[in-house]
Amino acid sequence: MPYTADRPGLAPSADELRGRIPGWGADLDPEHRRTWDQRDDLPDTGARWTFPERQDDDPRREKSIEHSMLPPVFGTAQPLHGVSGVIRRFAYDRFSETKNTRWLLLVLGDRIDAVTAHARSFLTTRPDDPVTLTGVTSEPRHRPIASRFGRGRRDLRHAWLDPIIVAGPWILAVAATAAAVQRARRSR
Repeated sequence: MPYTADRPGLAPSADELRGRIPGWGADLDPEHRRTWDQRDDLPDTGARWTFPERQDDDPRREKSIEHSMLPPVFGTAQPLHGVSGVIRRFAYDRFSETKNTRWLLLVLGDRIDAVTAHARSFLTTRPDDPVTLTGVTSEPRHRPIASRFGRGRRDLRHAWLDPIIVAGPWILAVAATAAAVQRARRSR
């Protein structure tokens, strides 16, 4: 049937659906919702749950737009900060949990946070070491070749990309730094 400009018919009423579909609306009445055993002869287990005491609400704390309040207990150890925090807050404030845009923005914020952390590490006495951080130094002790072949590992298809993805940005950064230094020397 082709699409037309006419207004489609309204959704059928609950009574029409109940008459047409056997069992439709069986869970509308709470009395018919059998999500737990409602027998009276069950022994008392002693299990009780009360709503925990709430932490003070922090207006800077991120929460989904689907929820009206923060959970009773939430972490405060890593507050949002910098550019990545702005991106993450925008994702939380603007997009639903069901939107890919939200998750892509959160991933982007994570990547920006990782890059800035790597850059900050160069200002310390112990900068990040790209070789040891990848786990390559522990591989020789754990049968690196035998563990990869003959076991049906799915990651072998992209294993050749791993060195490019891990070492590539570092090589590009070194090359860019070397080019900048060479350009600065020539300009003197």
